[in-house]
Amino acid sequence: MDLVLDQFLNWEIMQQALPLLLRGLLVTGEISLVVVTLGLLGGPLVALASLSPRPWLRRPIGLYVDIFRALPPLVLLIFVYSGLPFAGIRLDPFAAVVVAFFLNNSAYYGEIYRAGIQSVPKGQWEAARATGLGQTQTLLYVVLPQAVRNVLPDLLSNTVEVVKATSLASVVSLHELAYSANMVRSVTYNASSLVLAALIYLAILWPMVRLVSRFQRRLAI
Repeated sequence: MDLVLDQFLNWEIMQQALPLLLRGLLVTGEISLVVVTLGLLGGPLVALASLSPRPWLRRPIGLYVDIFRALPPLVLLIFVYSGLPFAGIRLDPFAAVVVAFFLNNSAYYGEIYRAGIQSVPKGQWEAARATGLGQTQTLLYVVLPQAVRNVLPDLLSNTVEVVKATSLASVVSLHELAYSANMVRSVTYNASSLVLAALIYLAILWPMVRLVSRFQRRLAI
């Protein structure tokens, strides 16, 4: 038992690792903020394009969504970081993570928004147009607010997944939380830093998970 505690709950190692892990947490926060923001902004554009009556726009976007939802984020990240330099495009680790995650998450967010838009009854469109609102005004002021409300739990769930997926950035040596914890482990030969990183992730994401459950219960009523 003492050996297990020493290997996984070594308080001294945790104390020494905490400053490094907090710096890694800051990078994790920066990645999450950029990627989630881009996904939330790009998602509606993808959704509207996928619902377009114009085949020349709808079909390529449909292919875009299928491809980037099917590709594992890790494979996509390695391709962006290690493959694009062969085409003369070299990105630093932070930019590579942002590009790879945006491609992946804009497809997921786009599908969520699309489902939300389609969940709004057609009568809402017709009623808004009858009051004199234009197509764009109807979309912005009537349809999108209802669509977001309908899919809010899914948006929050996907955001939680995005934050968790930032740990994949360690494969391109970006000094985020998981990479920092693994650095300490490789020096100390002790897993306590990984346990501490897991506790930090839990402290951040658990309230978000509870919030998603709360919204789901409220919408089910």
